[in-house]
Amino acid sequence: MSGAGPALHPGDWPSRAVLQFPPDAAPSPIPPPWTGEATFANPFPIPEDIYQGALSYKVPLTIASIYFVTVTYINWYNRQHGNKPWRIAKTRPFFAFVIFHNVFLAVYSAITCVAMIRCLKRSFPHYSEPNAVVGTIDALCKIHGPRGLGDAVTYNNTNDAWSSLNPNVALAANGLPDSFDVGRIWNEGLAFWGWWFYLSKFYEVLDTAIILAKGKRSTTLQKYHHAGAMLSMWAGMRYMSPPIWMFALVNSGIHAMMYTYYTVSALGYRVPNVVKRTLTTMQITQFLVGSAFAAMHLFLSYTVPVSVAYKVAEKVAQKVAPEAVSSTISSVVSSATESAAEVLPTASGVAVAFLRKLIYRAAGDEGLAENIHIPGQPVPVRQQPLQQVNAAEPSPKHNVVHNLLHPHETVEKVFYRTEYQTVPCVDTSGQAFAIYLNLIYLAPLTILFMRFFFKSYLRRSSPNAKRNQKPRTISDAAGEASRQVDSLDKSAEDAFASGVNMMASNAVRGRRPANGPKDERQGSMSPANQKFLETVNRRVSQKLQEMDEGAEASAQKAKQIAREVVAKAEEAGDKVEHAYEDNEEDVAEKAKANGHGSK
Repeated sequence: MSGAGPALHPGDWPSRAVLQFPPDAAPSPIPPPWTGEATFANPFPIPEDIYQGALSYKVPLTIASIYFVTVTYINWYNRQHGNKPWRIAKTRPFFAFVIFHNVFLAVYSAITCVAMIRCLKRSFPHYSEPNAVVGTIDALCKIHGPRGLGDAVTYNNTNDAWSSLNPNVALAANGLPDSFDVGRIWNEGLAFWGWWFYLSKFYEVLDTAIILAKGKRSTTLQKYHHAGAMLSMWAGMRYMSPPIWMFALVNSGIHAMMYTYYTVSALGYRVPNVVKRTLTTMQITQFLVGSAFAAMHLFLSYTVPVSVAYKVAEKVAQKVAPEAVSSTISSVVSSATESAAEVLPTASGVAVAFLRKLIYRAAGDEGLAENIHIPGQPVPVRQQPLQQVNAAEPSPKHNVVHNLLHPHETVEKVFYRTEYQTVPCVDTSGQAFAIYLNLIYLAPLTILFMRFFFKSYLRRSSPNAKRNQKPRTISDAAGEASRQVDSLDKSAEDAFASGVNMMASNAVRGRRPANGPKDERQGSMSPANQKFLETVNRRVSQKLQEMDEGAEASAQKAKQIAREVVAKAEEAGDKVEHAYEDNEEDVAEKAKANGHGSK
């Protein structure tokens, strides 16, 4: 608790309950609110069973696995066929589909980006409001409930229920956050647009299908990006993790620009190379900034105002009826006058009674002396009748005289005061799981990029290397990282294809392969030379695909590759010529030997 006011506490370590694995399945994802009226944040209702069914873990795992395996096999298939475009890729319907696909994703991504910007605008406090900084952090960390610092509705893992620190915030009848609450990110658009953005990750695999149909190779980073994006968006929406809004906002904005660029390129217009480099740089920046922003949620807490009740004991005057007060006063006055009238007659009686007590005590009879009653003094209890004893002890509650003599009673009152309670940014283990799953997804790309960046910029040992080396950009670093991973991916494709071929050969055991024996001579070239030329052709096509440089650099690189191909082709021709000469010599020697034998 703190009384100083709202404050931030960065660097706080998350609790063990938040970091537990596997994460707790509760709470279930809450569908977007529907009040019967279409809004930009929630244009139409989504049935709860469909909404939660699409967020089952089986959906992204199944689709991502099938996608990764299928693309790996088709990559190998395209390599075996010289990376030639498929027949369908040369048709007009295919071209029309590519244009429609890019336009659709560009428009959809732009709408999603606008919706998320509007969502944040309606959730953030105004900068002129008191405690605007802490209020903004609260709006980013707590995405359910009404707007206001300390008014959020969060899920409590201890009692497995939704609750709010503000007792005036009410829940819905089913114990969930009220769908009529406004001013928090979930109800203001993330529940609707984030769910559709998650589903769009499945549709985006058609990007890879278009690339494969053109005979090109889908890189490892592309496969990893698509499969990882499915799982990352699933985790963020399934567990309603706070930083998932950034994935939807920034990624949709970059995609709107990317697919616009793809549309213009597909229509045949030349786009400056700097545009592509800028888009690639923005993507890499998104990965770095997004991972850092998401990780911050795990180590951040802050204080919010909480109304705390406490009891105070007070003495207050008792309420006495006026009639009782007047009757009591009159009775007191009358009794006072009566006692005054009795004072004089009883004076002599007191003296006589006192002398009698002295006589009995002098005679040693103490018991009789005690039984002598002195006028004006109360009669001992043992000398009174039972009814008189009971009447002599009236209940204070009903005795008006007692109430007048004791006019106050103790009463407990409840007061409220504002205290500041520290709350973590992340409340559930599911929210934390979504964060570190995104970090794991982004880590390989970030590590490869930083490794190449260090080698390219920080480990330049000689001045000559500095003069001769051209300036490089972040997109070059990303491309180099992609090429390093692709070399490993090709080995995996070959291994995967070998397994597929082995299974196929076992299925058709005893039949001759369709392409003939493995070492069958084709034309005048030996099998070894034929394989060598195929390897060279494959290498040239891959080199040309990997080039991402300017026109001048591409021309120079193409000339260099052409010279290498010519040199290796001449070398292969020499080998063929030598093999042919060796064959002629062997034939001549055999002919001579046969001639000598016949002689």
